[in-house]
Amino acid sequence: MKTKKLILFILIIVIVSLAAFTSIKGIEFGKLKIAKIKDSIDLGLDLAGGVYVTLEAQTDLQGSELQKAMDQAIMVINKRIDGLGVAEPNIVKEGNKRIGIELAGIDNPQEAIDIIGKTAQLQFIDPNGEEVISGKNVKISEARFQKTEMGETPVVALEFDKEGSKKFAEATKELAGKEVLEEKIIYIVLDGEVISAPIVEDAITDGKGVISGKFTIEEASNLANLIRAGALPVEMKTLQSRSIGPSLGLEAYDKSIKAGGIAILIIFLFMLVYYRIPGLVADIGLVIYTLIVLYSMKLLGVKLTLPGIAGLILSIGMAVDANVLIFERIKEEIRNGKSIRASIDHGFKRALTSVLDSNITTLIAGVVLYYFGVGPIKGFGVTLILGIIASMITSVFITKYLLKLTVNITNSQNTKLYGA
Repeated sequence: MKTKKLILFILIIVIVSLAAFTSIKGIEFGKLKIAKIKDSIDLGLDLAGGVYVTLEAQTDLQGSELQKAMDQAIMVINKRIDGLGVAEPNIVKEGNKRIGIELAGIDNPQEAIDIIGKTAQLQFIDPNGEEVISGKNVKISEARFQKTEMGETPVVALEFDKEGSKKFAEATKELAGKEVLEEKIIYIVLDGEVISAPIVEDAITDGKGVISGKFTIEEASNLANLIRAGALPVEMKTLQSRSIGPSLGLEAYDKSIKAGGIAILIIFLFMLVYYRIPGLVADIGLVIYTLIVLYSMKLLGVKLTLPGIAGLILSIGMAVDANVLIFERIKEEIRNGKSIRASIDHGFKRALTSVLDSNITTLIAGVVLYYFGVGPIKGFGVTLILGIIASMITSVFITKYLLKLTVNITNSQNTKLYGA
């Protein structure tokens, strides 16, 4: 039984070591290629370089009307940025009238600024490429439910102005008379991209139209918003725009990684010297913790920023703090005359409340930072949240399991090996 547990412990160390080595150095063996975790995590604006723009709405709108206009503006801007090929742009409302835009890793900052500020063009085009009406002719575009034989189906309802109604009536009358399906289509084009291609079944003479299809209500709402947002709903003024070069960011990134590595190494040595066997177990747990956080960031697509690195290192400190609380409780139980096995059980049980209290309060702070913060503050909040969750998993469950496993392997009653 002791041999089996020893083999299990060694296997755990080998797996953790291999995972850590792969994440640091990467691996390439034939067709198998795993990149370094450092290279596979997306970097934020402060590390990868790019563009930061703050826009402010020049309008007297208030309340819900203002919020509706700002939501439409964000949708239009997001659509334009997609055309730049920017991965995961960060576009957020800042207050009531401002929009903050972060575009990381972009090659041509000025092009991005120009595209963000241009006026979008919405067109309704017939099969011969002729414009029937433009976005300026659309008065109303909203998602509704339409009764059909299959029940209520989400559709997009349109209403045009007087000029648009006349032109649309003439065009749809002509298209409805076509027999070939491809010649009955009106293409709805936003910024040169087809966003919908409804088929004209009947002439529309009342200035109202319906785009039907296999929509969910969310898809219908998005399409209605895109049509409604053919141009920015309010004038936007550029308050500030700046380009950030990647060289400074990457230099800071490398220095931050180096500083974090030195901090972790010092923590490892301290835990090992001061707590001995529990310290060794804690070090293994910290490696597992770091892997959990980094790969969670990769899977969730979280962008790593300098404040995010700070949040990650802070959460490592929280993980160590949890281990210190637990190990001190274990030492107290050993000094009170309990066996090492009993001391471990009671130590974890007595420290659990303190560990949960400290981690949950920090977790609440992280959630608040993420929800209400913008830019770097949000990045700090994300890594802090991931770190705290991983910290509780490793300190409460993994460390306890590994520590009990080592006790069963050594079967030693030498309290000095446990820091007491």
